[in-house]
Amino acid sequence: MLYPLSLAVFRQKSREMPLKSFVREIGNMSKKFTKKEKHECRRGGAYIAPDSSPLSSTAGSSTALTEHGRWANLPPELLLDIIQRVEARETCWPGRGDVVACASVCRSWRQITKEVVKTPEQCGFLTFPISLKQPGSRDTPIECFIQREKATSTYRLYMGLSPALSGNLNKLLLVAKKVRRATCTDFVISLVGNDFSRSSNNYVGKLNQPPKDSLVRSTNRSLQKTHSRQVSPRKPMFITAKISYQLNVLRTRGPRRMKCDMYSIPASAIGQGGTAPTPTAFTNCNDEARLGFKTLKSAQNVPLVLRNKAPRWHEQLQCWCLNFKGRVTVASVKNFQLVAAAEPSQNVAVPEQEKVILQFGKIGKDIFTMDYRYPLSALQAFAISLSSFDTKPVCE
Repeated sequence: MLYPLSLAVFRQKSREMPLKSFVREIGNMSKKFTKKEKHECRRGGAYIAPDSSPLSSTAGSSTALTEHGRWANLPPELLLDIIQRVEARETCWPGRGDVVACASVCRSWRQITKEVVKTPEQCGFLTFPISLKQPGSRDTPIECFIQREKATSTYRLYMGLSPALSGNLNKLLLVAKKVRRATCTDFVISLVGNDFSRSSNNYVGKLNQPPKDSLVRSTNRSLQKTHSRQVSPRKPMFITAKISYQLNVLRTRGPRRMKCDMYSIPASAIGQGGTAPTPTAFTNCNDEARLGFKTLKSAQNVPLVLRNKAPRWHEQLQCWCLNFKGRVTVASVKNFQLVAAAEPSQNVAVPEQEKVILQFGKIGKDIFTMDYRYPLSALQAFAISLSSFDTKPVCE
């Protein structure tokens, strides 16, 4: 008969065995991951097991259930101690996967892990899939890069400095597939690279370009001079952001004007004491919650507006320049930095208005860096960056 470990036994065991080995022992004995889930973890997927254990419905698995019960019945103070140690030790991927493994042991482990792990805004780490829809860190940007595959029209978002610098520490976050249609081009965003079905649980959202004739029919002259894209989930259409590029009629190279209306983030979020919407769980209740955002229904909640930071002309280099602090090394019309465009009545401090919220730029063939921070999430930053890949006719 197996008895739960006491806190004293665990502390003695932790001195004798490295913590990572202890966590791996837990994962092996719990046998919670199926072959498919293990494959997703190796590929960089952050998977949390469902509340209902697959072991409970499998015949002939009494031994597995006994082992599962051993870890499910740990004292709460011992369990909290284990997860806090794991969370504090593993601060980057792939080691961060041990935290995900703790959340996959059973329901009690999952609940305490969710309480221990903080949001990206608080800790600057991306751990679970829901972290992709939560605002980034307030203190330092979360550094990512995008790898473009022209042959398959896919774009992969990784957390890391670059493929060369990060090596095996890269963490796959999101994958987008470019779909060309007769009147527009869409980017379907998924959690994995082999499933872009809108009926799948891996489906996250879509970046779509409104048909060109819809802009022509508009009575607003400013809309006729913009190339706009919208971020929306599956039908019915629910727009969470609008990205617009000013049309360069002369088609000459030069800095372009970019504007992002973030309908799901209030402008007050960047003010003192302001907060941005932070979803805490995936839900299938409705399409609005599926993407994790809610539009601002109150007239007092003015949406946040982002604009590209104006570059300066470099006389010696004879080109327009921005300070990317070493994160961008190749000149490209796609490179940009976004800052908040606050109105005087919103009482936003000048330093906050000058702070770069999102920067995107080229560092090599089909490799682009993407650094974002609060109040944008990884999903929002990725969608805005994707829009830059399909604006050549209006940018050059």
